[in-house]
Amino acid sequence: MKKILSVIVYAMVMTVAIGQEGIEFSNGDWESILAKAEKEDKLIFVDAYTVWCGPCKKMARDVFPQKNVGEFYNEKFINVQMDMEKGEGLSFAQTYNVKVYPTLLFVAADGSLIHRSAGYKDSPEFIELGNTALDPSKRISSLKVRFEKGDRDPDFLKKYASVLYEAYDGSHAPAVEAYMKTQNDWNSDENLEFIFKYVSDTDSDLFNHFVENKDVYIKKFGQIEVSSKLQTLIFNSINDSAESSSLEQIDALYEKVYPEKAKQLSAAFRLSYYRQAGDRDNFAKSAIEYYKDFPTNDPGELNDIAWTFYTVVDDKKQLKQAVKWTKKSIKMDNNFYNNDTLAALYSKLGKKKKAIKAAKKAIDIAKESGEDYSETQKLLDEIYKM
Repeated sequence: MKKILSVIVYAMVMTVAIGQEGIEFSNGDWESILAKAEKEDKLIFVDAYTVWCGPCKKMARDVFPQKNVGEFYNEKFINVQMDMEKGEGLSFAQTYNVKVYPTLLFVAADGSLIHRSAGYKDSPEFIELGNTALDPSKRISSLKVRFEKGDRDPDFLKKYASVLYEAYDGSHAPAVEAYMKTQNDWNSDENLEFIFKYVSDTDSDLFNHFVENKDVYIKKFGQIEVSSKLQTLIFNSINDSAESSSLEQIDALYEKVYPEKAKQLSAAFRLSYYRQAGDRDNFAKSAIEYYKDFPTNDPGELNDIAWTFYTVVDDKKQLKQAVKWTKKSIKMDNNFYNNDTLAALYSKLGKKKKAIKAAKKAIDIAKESGEDYSETQKLLDEIYKM
């Protein structure tokens, strides 16, 4: 329902935008758009959007309808809007490597990519982006040719790296690495900032410098920022599949970055990874192993993992382990939530008397503390029917 409403809202925004003095978007399939661009000798501007994307709707509402934007883009480009999750947009997104929304593309009549950027742009930024696409000395396609022909001027490389980074297609790493090869002092303030912003590959000299000089980065950017950056880099390094080689790669990275806590961090990663992947069996095994090796005395954490087992695990032996966690949680902090979890687990295990006792206890605590126990009452009613 939420997605349907988003489609309706986006359609309403499009209607308003088109009805004003802003950008005039062309209709037709991609082949007809390419033919039109060739006939009129223009580049094509493509607003690659999705109906649920907030920044996409904001540009459609606040930027595309503006008169100065319309005058510029209508004169200089063939303008197209394409939903990346519908029709031709699905193959278009693959062809042009669209990963974030909105992605703003400039394409030649032969289908070659001329320039790109991503994210919300206000009207001055959006017009500047169009001018960049029109300038052979500034657009990505021209910069790429310079780079491939061996231009290694530091100022050029730094500019090229920045432009590619703003494209959000993951292609900036070679330019970033080439720029750093021109630098003698990687620990200068300017280069520390450059590395911190652009490092993306855990198998790179930049990442190695980041890890080996972690204290230097912490001093400049702070512990929280550095830890967050490292975790993001590690998480992004794993493949989409849960192949053992990928998980072994994570183990090696944690050993490299946090040798003193590598085992625990790797174990925690597996637990989180299998849960997100929907691999219930490996999730349950990883959770049991994790809390065996790294027990916690946080009653809330124990209750959370036990409740997760109730919702996703069916193996009785594994559910019995969740019961143990819940009992430990209750022993440390006897409250409505962990008693409710215990009732749910006993119910799933078919232990009617124990489930009734735990549910009644949860309800009694809820009455005293003012908690909403309506769902627990429903559970109790279901247990009586067992």
